[in-house]
Amino acid sequence: MIHDHLSQTFAALADPTRRAMLARLSKGEANVTEIAKPFLKEMSLPAVTKHLKVLERAGLISKSRDAQRRPCRLNGEAMRNAAEWMEQYRVFWEESFDRLDAYLATVTAKKKAKRSTNGPTK
Repeated sequence: MIHDHLSQTFAALADPTRRAMLARLSKGEANVTEIAKPFLKEMSLPAVTKHLKVLERAGLISKSRDAQRRPCRLNGEAMRNAAEWMEQYRVFWEESFDRLDAYLATVTAKKKAKRSTNGPTK
């Protein structure tokens, strides 16, 4: 059982079926039957329900009760927490790549300068 909320979020996002369900919910609220429809050729309704429960436990979706309907909606807060966590690493890698670009530019400039002073190399 995963106890860390961020770990639950990434575990839920690791599955392509659950990501597809989130993509559907990004277009608006949908009930379980509507979410399940594209997946029923490949899996049972109970399997779809299990995927939805994983998303709900991770806080990525919320379900409510409307008579017989169980509408689901996307919960942006959990996604925001994951995005903020990843953002710090995006900044790190962008800065690292910028430093690498600068280093490669100086190495390339030095090689060009050396070739122009020594003549063509074979």
